[in-house]
Amino acid sequence: MSQSPDINRQITLASRPHGAPTPNDFNFIEAAVPTPGDGEILLRTIYLSLDPYMRGRMSDAKSYAEPVAIGEVMVGGSICRVEESKHPGFTKGDLVVAFGGWQDYSLSDGEGVIKLDSAMPNPSYGLGVLGMPGLTAYMGLMDIGQPKAGETLVVAAATGAVGSLVGQIGKIQGCKVVGIAGSQEKCDYAVNELGFDACLNHHAEDLDEQLAKACPAGIDVYYENVGGKVFDAVLPLINPKARIPLCGLIAQYNATELPAGPDRMPMLMGNLLVKRAKMQGFIVFDDYGHRYDEFQQAMVPWLMSGKIKYREDKVTGLENAVEAFIGLLQGENFGKLVVEVGPDQLA
Repeated sequence: MSQSPDINRQITLASRPHGAPTPNDFNFIEAAVPTPGDGEILLRTIYLSLDPYMRGRMSDAKSYAEPVAIGEVMVGGSICRVEESKHPGFTKGDLVVAFGGWQDYSLSDGEGVIKLDSAMPNPSYGLGVLGMPGLTAYMGLMDIGQPKAGETLVVAAATGAVGSLVGQIGKIQGCKVVGIAGSQEKCDYAVNELGFDACLNHHAEDLDEQLAKACPAGIDVYYENVGGKVFDAVLPLINPKARIPLCGLIAQYNATELPAGPDRMPMLMGNLLVKRAKMQGFIVFDDYGHRYDEFQQAMVPWLMSGKIKYREDKVTGLENAVEAFIGLLQGENFGKLVVEVGPDQLA
């Protein structure tokens, strides 16, 4: 189904999932296209970003952001054209990064909306390598991880939107980079295309032994975006004064209770204490939104020169967003997951 100028297709939250989301947790509805008031802009969605954090926004557990209310449009970053403007800072036809959500059209007062080059050849890159995932990778690694030449960097979800960039930035900084991914195909891509020194399949029963062999000098920086058994394999190998940027915990997003087994908190605390390691969580736009220009100044030349390679997993059609999102949480995507909602026609 394609966009209609008279209909606003929307995907709303129907219920809060218990465990992994299912299609029944979403509703696909049609509404009228909204009309902008004074100081507002009407945005037409071209691309929608699908990201793991959205699972957290489906829950009503206390977190860093308000949950999506039942019946509300699912949240999400988007690349949009300004269809109509009653805002002095925007003109019809502007290409922007916004937070329009899972729908064809949205209204904005301009807050948080970032203008892009209207003739940008790959607009969807504003949702990935030049957008939130890129900023997350760059600032988490450089500001918290502080990689140094000769150190060993380990990154999980190594071919994902964030992990693939973390590893490549680490190589630019002179690190040995070991990735962890969910298939042999992804591991081969990380080594052969992205330039990682090694990549391990997290489904391997002997992951901890393989990781120890791949990191004979220990681990100086671990970029954490998975958790679960991957972190269990990493923790015993961290070096004194290791740095662990805590970006996400995708292995735990669908959990409904704590994992079975002994309390591992004393082991974690003991390792952090004895190793004098730093483990720091961050919320990218809250902590680093004001440094977006700094990130762009580094990333754009790397991307243009070929030092950074980037892969998208593009899905066509808003009606396919739910299936793609469920697959994302199961590791089925290969690269930054975006939905092509509508054609990029100048407004």
